[in-house]
Amino acid sequence: MEAGEVGTTSAVTSPEPETQGEYAGIWLSRYEFYSSSRDETFDCKHHVVIVQHGNRLTAQSLPGASTNPDSPLSLDLSVDRNIITGTWTEQTAVDGYYHGARYHGAVQLLIEPTGRRMAGKWVGFGKDFDVNSGPWELRLLDRSTGRASVERYSSSPE
Repeated sequence: MEAGEVGTTSAVTSPEPETQGEYAGIWLSRYEFYSSSRDETFDCKHHVVIVQHGNRLTAQSLPGASTNPDSPLSLDLSVDRNIITGTWTEQTAVDGYYHGARYHGAVQLLIEPTGRRMAGKWVGFGKDFDVNSGPWELRLLDRSTGRASVERYSSSPE
């Protein structure tokens, strides 16, 4: 630069992750976990509503829409092409086996080309200070998030 010239700087930014689909709707969430204290694997299902803002997805279980009554589930996810990465939190029922414990961890899912199924794995801590993991799947049930759809799926999954 010559004396008297004004230089400009440009900030280097990472490109935004690409989002290839629209994922808002009501989905059936299903994950499995092994209970060491009961020596058994359990299958947990929730009807969740996904809201999308660009490449960000948030999912909340619908009231009364879980095979674990009074155990709400939430997910905070980001989409990059066909990969979903994020975190999950589940507050177990106060009167249930885990006595209101709050569990949380990470999840990574691959989106099938149809955009109607996501499958992958979760990881999270256990009550015995161990790290657990297992399969997790989301299947699209309804693209609508309107009142009628929410009411239709506000019940325990079959």
